[in-house]
Amino acid sequence: MIQHRSKIILCLVVLTLLLTGCADHIAFADAAAYGKVGFWFGVWHGAILPIAWLMSIFNPDVAIYAIYNDGVWYDSGYMIGVGSLILAAMSLNSL
Repeated sequence: MIQHRSKIILCLVVLTLLLTGCADHIAFADAAAYGKVGFWFGVWHGAILPIAWLMSIFNPDVAIYAIYNDGVWYDSGYMIGVGSLILAAMSLNSL
């Protein structure tokens, strides 16, 4: 049982490191030049929140929330993305 849990944790760590390269990065000054992002970008940004947060500690140009969003649809997607992280963490605790 412990080996199975260790393998799952190792796979999640590797997956997280692979997804680190997909974190959205844009300078605040350049955000206005792009179109507003919507629901699916919100889901994605919510799901990569831990990675983006760690990057934002070391790089002030990285934000954990897209300032160029379309409002309530982006916010809803963002909360679903964050919620999926919470559910994944809860399911790991039940193993």
